[in-house]
Amino acid sequence: MTAVKANSVPDVFPKIPVIAITRNPVFPKFHKMLEVSDKLLVDNLRRKVNLKLPYAGIFLKKDESNENEVVKSLDEIYQVGTFVKIEEMVDQGDKLRLLVSGHRRRRNGRKNDVKSSFVEEDIPKETNTYVVKDEESELLSKIENVLMVEVENFNHDEYIKNDEIKAMTSEMVQTIRDIIALNPIYREMLHHVLHAGQKVSDDAIYMSDLSAALTSGDPEELQKVIEETNVPNRMMLALSLLKKELELSKLQKKIGREVEEKVKKQHREYILKEQLKIIKKELGLEKDDKDAIVEKFQARLKNLIVPDHVMEVIKEEISKLSYLDHHSSEFNVTRNYLDWLTCLPWGVQTDENLELKQAREILEEDHYGMEDVKKRILEFIAVSNIKGRVQGKILCFYGPPGVGKTSIAKSIARALNRQYFRFSVGGMSDIAEIKGHRRTYVGAMPGKLIQCLKKTKSENPLILIDEVDKIGRGSQGDPSSALLELLDPEQNANFLDHYLDVTVDMSKVLFICTANVLETVPEPLRDRMELIDVSGYVAEEKLAIANKYLVKQAEEHTGLTDNKVNINDEAMNILIKSYCRESGVRNLQKQVEKIYRKSAYKIVHDKVDTISVTPDNLEEYVGTPKFYSDRLYDKTPPGVVTGLAWTSMGGSTLFIETVLKKPLDDGNEKEKGSLEITGNLGNVMKESAQLAYTFTKSFFTQQYPEKDYLQKASIHLHVPEGATPKDGPSAGCTIVTALVSLALNEPVRDNLAMTGEVSLTGKVLAVGGIKEKIIAAKRVGINTIILPEENRKDFVDLQDFIKEDLEAHFVKHYNEVFKIAFPNL
Repeated sequence: MTAVKANSVPDVFPKIPVIAITRNPVFPKFHKMLEVSDKLLVDNLRRKVNLKLPYAGIFLKKDESNENEVVKSLDEIYQVGTFVKIEEMVDQGDKLRLLVSGHRRRRNGRKNDVKSSFVEEDIPKETNTYVVKDEESELLSKIENVLMVEVENFNHDEYIKNDEIKAMTSEMVQTIRDIIALNPIYREMLHHVLHAGQKVSDDAIYMSDLSAALTSGDPEELQKVIEETNVPNRMMLALSLLKKELELSKLQKKIGREVEEKVKKQHREYILKEQLKIIKKELGLEKDDKDAIVEKFQARLKNLIVPDHVMEVIKEEISKLSYLDHHSSEFNVTRNYLDWLTCLPWGVQTDENLELKQAREILEEDHYGMEDVKKRILEFIAVSNIKGRVQGKILCFYGPPGVGKTSIAKSIARALNRQYFRFSVGGMSDIAEIKGHRRTYVGAMPGKLIQCLKKTKSENPLILIDEVDKIGRGSQGDPSSALLELLDPEQNANFLDHYLDVTVDMSKVLFICTANVLETVPEPLRDRMELIDVSGYVAEEKLAIANKYLVKQAEEHTGLTDNKVNINDEAMNILIKSYCRESGVRNLQKQVEKIYRKSAYKIVHDKVDTISVTPDNLEEYVGTPKFYSDRLYDKTPPGVVTGLAWTSMGGSTLFIETVLKKPLDDGNEKEKGSLEITGNLGNVMKESAQLAYTFTKSFFTQQYPEKDYLQKASIHLHVPEGATPKDGPSAGCTIVTALVSLALNEPVRDNLAMTGEVSLTGKVLAVGGIKEKIIAAKRVGINTIILPEENRKDFVDLQDFIKEDLEAHFVKHYNEVFKIAFPNL
């Protein structure tokens, strides 16, 4: 800190640096703390103090939003300011803290050359001549843009101390006393003024400056007090500001008193309520909050059969609760924990329906087909009937979208008279969703399984875990691994939730999972479930489902009951074959609802009573057909064979095309006997094609040793629809047959399709998705199919109407395929 030595302030000091401020100007005879951080201004002021010239001008800026301490033009500041002396300076390196005292008002003049003013004009006559050194010249060149102005003294007009001035002075003193009475913060500040006697009170100039300095008026109003030269007018302006401050203090006092009274009232009510509680407790009229909470928990446990290890934890937590304060965070954590423990249905089960006939009626009422699912549920009921007790199972329905996997679960719950709870794990990446959070976390709660027990109020609900093939894995753990304990019949009797931290018996729960494909379900999880294939529907099944269920749902949703809309079977068949070929019926439901919505518009708009939808007007309701035919060829040429494929959306037909790229004797030895493969095929299918190509060469050489077509030919093999990814080991037989057909220049028999993988020695291997593939074959009019012998059991299990009008051949070796595909050779 630099303390400036006391010296007399010169009466005339023509040029001073300007410090611009935004609020609360400095009045003469008053002190003010300032902080200066502008580098050039800091250097300038530091130099001034070192030269024993600690003087500056404090001027108010016209724009309050301008935060700069140095202004570029005199137009940015008011003309009249205060000449101040720097009493103390604290040098903090990049900024200065200044204590300044105001001396007199000064008016600024024009801006002069800064460099020359430092050297000559800033130094009063009585000081020694100052010689500019080289380093100081460099400093001057850096700070020459700091605004310095010529100033002149700004004096007030002459005045006479008449009665008016005396009266205003007295009023100022009295108003200041009133403000102090309301706001004690000013008491110490003005103690010397109020007790200084007549001397201060008679000084009209000082009293007007004091009054203005006390107030929190706007900068413009305070500047008017500084600029006013007429003393009575200046006193009137200051007195006006003082009266405003008095009114503000009164309002502040009123608000503070109202808030204080409100707080006192609330505190008084709180004290009285606490006293009333204690009085009631002493008289036995009311119990303590803790006692009431504990009684509530104990009342819940009366009709429950709580396991011993759980009851021991509950007793410990209740004992702990009695020692905790109401307002502690631990109290709320313990209370919530006890709330969950006592809300669970310990030993409570719903009475199951073990009547086979009634269960079958409910299942048939809600769903058409799905015989495997219904048979498995009836078997479950029969076993439970014989054993006399119910045991939980884990079933997994897998199949294409829209075949009813999720909705059948709800029907099963109704048939068994079990409570139903569904949650989807599709995209789930947080293990806490299943296993719960630790109680140490804020907002912790149990997992979905414990929430299910609380909601269903039963130990034996049916829980549907949807989309297990789409479960995620993230930074919060692997939920599929958390399901391993839950879906294991040997482990779920002691399922441990992280929040409860006590084992819960989940063995009585019937778990049903759904998935579209099994490949993405982890093998350990798949091993714990009983897999049931829910295949797609053929056209006949879709027609029955539409007439029995979908039309009724559409009538309920649109209100068009009493046969106001009639869709005949022929129109429905066209809708199924040309618009909704997928395995499920979800899209068919959308199309039926679309017909009913358009019908509702016509009934309201055209004032008609009934609407009949026929093949002739079907396009008015659903637009042009999306599918015309799956067949690229009505009669397949040589080198082309129809194959059967399975996708997650159901079955489809695909064509294997082969052509000769160039003549056999083109002279190019490098490309002889080559195979090019296209069609967006996966690695498995590419390997299958290479294997089939190798086997075809061997087979063809054995059958026709005199022909070397495949040894010389450059063949291109393509599977159409290159934008569609295709993969899987089930096209081997089809590829071999296409290559043989090309080599012999002989087409295969009409309306033939095949599936099956071939080994390097010609054995035909089993494949999956037989039902979907057969449905796809029938959809395009194929009546002869070739299947592996090992898939005979899958074909036999199909419904009769699917096998109807279908000639199926089961083969073990490719020799049998050759004879069926080329009967004339």
